[in-house]
Amino acid sequence: MRPPSEPLAPTLSRTAQLAERLGRDIRDGKMRAGTRLPTEQELIARFRVSRTVVREAMASLRAEGLIVSRQGAGVFVADDTVSRPFRIVSDELRSLVEVENVLQLRLAVEVEAAAIAAERRSTADLRLIRGCLDRIDEAIARDEAAIKEDLAFHCAIAEATGNPYFERFMQFLGPVIIPRQTIRLGLETAAERRAYVGLVQSEHRRIYAAVRKGDRDEAQRCVRQHLEAARDRYRRLVASQSPFEEG
Repeated sequence: MRPPSEPLAPTLSRTAQLAERLGRDIRDGKMRAGTRLPTEQELIARFRVSRTVVREAMASLRAEGLIVSRQGAGVFVADDTVSRPFRIVSDELRSLVEVENVLQLRLAVEVEAAAIAAERRSTADLRLIRGCLDRIDEAIARDEAAIKEDLAFHCAIAEATGNPYFERFMQFLGPVIIPRQTIRLGLETAAERRAYVGLVQSEHRRIYAAVRKGDRDEAQRCVRQHLEAARDRYRRLVASQSPFEEG
């Protein structure tokens, strides 16, 4: 008998929600080690999502070590799902406390990364960071939230440290480190949204200027101010209207 359709909530990222739904079944023991997952077509029909959503969700579960692919046989629950790698997923960021926890983690890593970047940055590094700023400006002009461009900027600062682990850590965390994808901005007009992201961009420019000058202390101060300002912005947004969503 064909399982009933279970459409996913439109306010959430379908990829993240599908990965979390299946992952929860695996963690709770509803799908035991060795169990074959439904086929791609079955998942598409059951959750009313696209092939891309299913494939991205499967990639997320595979990266987490929850599933394995067996050529010609399908996708199965992994034998060892206990020793899973550290991760932060968008579905977890549903409260201000959780968003603040991520910002606190970023403070611990990015403040020091900015200081090292100010000391070690090369001309190529500065060119890359500057290019990221330009792409954020372009996204703002298109009335976009500039999530991936924002992430690229912070990854470029991490890359400028010359320590590959900083950049790898930022890439591993991914877009969830940009909390505005998680909280509804609550801004009514395109102009208001552009002004909001433009304010964030002005903070980015100060970070870039400090790194370009090679001022270690100023770079640390600018990153700390940027992340603390982010925390304060989200507190005000939550206080004003509360709802959280993924974008």
